[in-house]
Amino acid sequence: MSNAFKAHLMVLLATFLVAGSFIISKKLAGVIHPISLNLLRFLIAACVLAPFVLLDAKRRARIFNTLGRALIISFFYTFYFILFFQALEYTTALSTGTLYTLLPLITAILCIFFFKERISQTQLLIYVCGIIGTLIVVFKGDINLLLHFSLGRGELIFLGAILCMSAYAICMKVLHKKEDDMLVLVLMTLVGGSFWMLGAKVVFDVPLQWETLDLTALKYLLYLAIIATFVTAYLYQKSTVLIGPKKVMAYIYLNPASIALLLYIFEGRTLSIEVCVGIAISTIATFLLLK
Repeated sequence: MSNAFKAHLMVLLATFLVAGSFIISKKLAGVIHPISLNLLRFLIAACVLAPFVLLDAKRRARIFNTLGRALIISFFYTFYFILFFQALEYTTALSTGTLYTLLPLITAILCIFFFKERISQTQLLIYVCGIIGTLIVVFKGDINLLLHFSLGRGELIFLGAILCMSAYAICMKVLHKKEDDMLVLVLMTLVGGSFWMLGAKVVFDVPLQWETLDLTALKYLLYLAIIATFVTAYLYQKSTVLIGPKKVMAYIYLNPASIALLLYIFEGRTLSIEVCVGIAISTIATFLLLK
């Protein structure tokens, strides 16, 4: 099995884990402030990973060499979440889901400047098809919902969040060194994320309120911290180094489809014909882009 094939499997796994995080996040919505929740999420993930790095002398020696680059990577990763939740104060999850379909195309455009990669007319057409397929899933095939979509303050803020996520993917490729230990890089990214999230907590004067979390909320939070943060950060960073950010971001088109499938499997939600068509289009577009 080649490293490239392993990388694709890692991204596919990460896609479903992230899809699960959307479902879990919905259950945690409104429990405490999102910045406080994400700060705790980063801290738990960093604490779980820390022993694997600190108890290994070779990895421990690479911490300071990695920290500076990880702070830059984590800056964009963290501010995606901050701008995302800020955008939700002015717009709906449906609108953010709509704009999120632009992420693969924006990342591909940035790759032109950073890696001299080109976008052919065929690739551009496939990106458009991927956006259409994903929008069908997001809007559940209801054209009226799409027609009522408009750009407001929240949408503009979320466009900034999308740029941060694209920059995060680019930075992982640009700032990675061959001698880097991926566990060290992920840990420093989580530490950096905690630092930036703490800064956001101070700037926006957000109360922690961690004591209000009950046992069920803590279980959901552990999934977000360990699976959706630590594990997916490792999978994404490892695969981005191997196959590049453009291919990794192509899997974004599968996110709504993954959420719909998980809801069908675990909660018995039915899938309409329109949604199934959208899933098929998104899947085909993703694999064509990868090919």
